[in-house]
Amino acid sequence: MTKDFIVVIVTTKDRVEAEKISRALLEMHLIVCANILGEVASCFFWQGKIEAADECLILMKTRRSLFTEVAQKVKELHSYEVPEIIALPIVEGSANYLAWLKDTLKT
Repeated sequence: MTKDFIVVIVTTKDRVEAEKISRALLEMHLIVCANILGEVASCFFWQGKIEAADECLILMKTRRSLFTEVAQKVKELHSYEVPEIIALPIVEGSANYLAWLKDTLKT
């Protein structure tokens, strides 16, 4: 059952944007939970040079089959030209938590 679920990682410019994206995805039942981590220092290449920014990081739990819809909604709501939207598999989890994911998410 764990192979069905993923953690989607998205960075945002600030907490307001992170909360807006998280709430929209929750209301659509595209994610079951969003953890918003406060300021994270990000360093990255952008337009040929090294940049740095303080961002918020969102960890969202969802079903693998919903990734395309999640990514589409994030792009729609996100202020970045190229937002980070990546997924990592959930390889293990407690039975109760995984059942909650299954029962709560859109099918």
